[in-house]
Amino acid sequence: MQSRRDFYRIGSCLLGGMMSLGLAIPGISYVLDPLRRKVRAGTTQELTRLSALKVGVPQAFPIIDERRDTFVKYPREPIGTVWLIRQAEGAAKRVVGFTASCPHLGCLIALQADARSFICHCHGAKFDLKGAPANKVAPRAMDELPVHVAEGDDPAVVVSFQRFRTQAKKQVPLV
Repeated sequence: MQSRRDFYRIGSCLLGGMMSLGLAIPGISYVLDPLRRKVRAGTTQELTRLSALKVGVPQAFPIIDERRDTFVKYPREPIGTVWLIRQAEGAAKRVVGFTASCPHLGCLIALQADARSFICHCHGAKFDLKGAPANKVAPRAMDELPVHVAEGDDPAVVVSFQRFRTQAKKQVPLV
């Protein structure tokens, strides 16, 4: 037969266990929340109209989007830059797009003063207008992005922006 003391001891243990479980569930869900979220691989944005691009002349466009890390959602702000180059009539692609992040260490790639090549001023990586490396500093060519040109009189130019791992021989997307 159980005594009153045993009843209180067992009741206290059960009550303490339920309270602990009640506090642990929100804590566990807080920690596991980032694992349950869907990850966006990149962002797709309309950057310009085809008529605004001159054939063979690179133009830079900022990518503005919301960022979200594990627990913080940031407001819309510039998250990267894209170089767009309109190709001549009859080319396989009407517009070619490259990220402005150097595949060497991620510094910003700028247009040379002569507007015939790109340069990364951080470590001297050079690229031609097709994105191919002109010296041995960068491990690969500039990262090309998917560009979609809509149909119509003055079609929109839409770019799917994504970041890639630096120092890799091949393009490895960052998630």
